[in-house]
Amino acid sequence: QVQLVESGGGLVQAGGSLRLSCAASGRTDTVRRMGWFRQAPGKEREFVARIRRNDGSTAYADSVKDRFTISRDSTKNTVYLQMNDLKPEDTAVYYCAADPSDYLQYDYWGQGTQVTVSS
Repeated sequence: QVQLVESGGGLVQAGGSLRLSCAASGRTDTVRRMGWFRQAPGKEREFVARIRRNDGSTAYADSVKDRFTISRDSTKNTVYLQMNDLKPEDTAVYYCAADPSDYLQYDYWGQGTQVTVSS
């Protein structure tokens, strides 16, 4: 089992920045990939960014590319999502997820952290 706890959400004005953190505990040695997802009110959950554990390779949704950066600190078992130039459409609950399979199957999820961007 892997436990995930997100933090860092809040209220920010458009154009501002936030950094989300996701602290993992438990069987973190089984995790192959970490991802960030988000869900806005009335919408389905969507992929935001992911990072592979072994080589640090990353991928982003087109909507956040060049504005968001995912990174990891293996010594702390923590993944970060640096969000710059935030827009009102970035408002959502952001979730951290862990994939032990390396096949984009996220079996573990955090409780989420709210990000609200005001115009």
